[in-house]
Amino acid sequence: MSRSTGESATPEPRHEPFAWSFTTPLYVGSALNPINSSIVATALVPIAGDLHVPVGATAVLVSSLYLASAVAQPTAGKLAEVLGPRRVFVSGILLVLLGGLIGGLGQNLATLTVARVLIGVGTSAGFPCAMVLIRRRAAQAGLDAPPGGVLGGLAMAGMATAAVGPPLGGLLVGAAGWRWAFLVNLPVTAIALTMTLRRLPRDPAPDRAHSGFRQIADRIDLPGIVGFAASMTSLVVFLTALPHLRWAALAVFAVTAIPTVVWELRRTAPFFDFRGLAANGALARTYLRQALALLGVYTVMYGMTQWTEAAHGYSTVAAGLLLLPMGAVSALLSRPLARRNQVRGPLIAAAVTMVLGSGGIVLLTSHSPAVVIVLVSLIFGVTSAAATVGNQTALYLAAPADQIGTASGLFRTFGYLGTITSSVIAGIVFRDGAGDHGLHTLGLVLVAAGVAVLLLTVLDRRLAARGTQAAPEASRPHTPVLTADTATNPRKEHHA
Repeated sequence: MSRSTGESATPEPRHEPFAWSFTTPLYVGSALNPINSSIVATALVPIAGDLHVPVGATAVLVSSLYLASAVAQPTAGKLAEVLGPRRVFVSGILLVLLGGLIGGLGQNLATLTVARVLIGVGTSAGFPCAMVLIRRRAAQAGLDAPPGGVLGGLAMAGMATAAVGPPLGGLLVGAAGWRWAFLVNLPVTAIALTMTLRRLPRDPAPDRAHSGFRQIADRIDLPGIVGFAASMTSLVVFLTALPHLRWAALAVFAVTAIPTVVWELRRTAPFFDFRGLAANGALARTYLRQALALLGVYTVMYGMTQWTEAAHGYSTVAAGLLLLPMGAVSALLSRPLARRNQVRGPLIAAAVTMVLGSGGIVLLTSHSPAVVIVLVSLIFGVTSAAATVGNQTALYLAAPADQIGTASGLFRTFGYLGTITSSVIAGIVFRDGAGDHGLHTLGLVLVAAGVAVLLLTVLDRRLAARGTQAAPEASRPHTPVLTADTATNPRKEHHA
């Protein structure tokens, strides 16, 4: 098999390339972000009471991690491509450890916000670094097909930890106090760090001629990263304020985004490759599908939780438990789906179930029994698993091998934009109260989003029929071909 310039030149593994000793630290590292995203939800009220601040003020602990992650994911991917994935992976784990310690000892909201930013930046290294390591290991082993079982394990690690985050957080906070929403990172990062240092392959020694700060800053396109961070931050601040308009944030976005785009278009190796993304439509559509799918899933998680509390009178814990089966279904389906190495089938299933589930939301009323609410959420559990698995495999196939880290980070960034937009939509439709009318409006919005995902799938010529291949869309010779099913490839996948 021909290798691209972005692949490692180290010898091929003699034994099982994706043994548990290699994959387990990747799964643990990738799980740090979703578990930290969800576990803090149960600690917001106790934090507000202990620090004597309004409950609404603690929302910054949620938004700060999302914002830090949205910016840091592609940055970590770019650093992994340039400095080495193991180095960046270890650095991320240490940042999470530091953030957990600072948060656990913090005495005010500002300190806790700093801790959440550190955790957001640190946990962002997990997924893109894992994708770089998996892609390189697959190339060393001579695999043409994506290692579906391994990619499914990554998806399952994220979904499972996101599902158990709220109940785990409830148990920790109830038994030991809110500080353990931060301190839980200490034992988890200790395990992840030990496994990473012992099991993951070392990165090649850096080239001394290109290891200075100026050389590294030029290779990673530091001005492009700074411009992207400023643009993304101002955009997220503007979105999270809706329906109130923060014109200052919008102005900052315009002032930073335009020069950043001009700068990136002029560079030969930009951080955000606009030209490459325009040429690689398969990758761009993958980002958009993932954003829309997560918009639907997280709108259900946030919007239906508010509605069940307001319309049914459920407690926060009970409302969260109603959605727990959704996360469980997502986690259980992800790996079996990923092992089939299919793209088009799971994506069609995700779109169809999203439309059906959204239609079910339109039919719900404040008199609907709890079992019906659970059934609707279970449909979205299928949506979550199928969309994540299909889009993740599409990402693996469509991203250039030497840019898989940055592409994986942007994949997560678009997902965060979908998540943030979901909270914005819920806030708008429920501005007069979380009643049936707002829920039905929410359902209609999600029906439209589901139809968009379906059209982006069935009309995508790059998602070829089962067992066939289409010509590469991007002009680069090393851009992988996106197929609907790589199971017919003569090179067989190795499973852990």
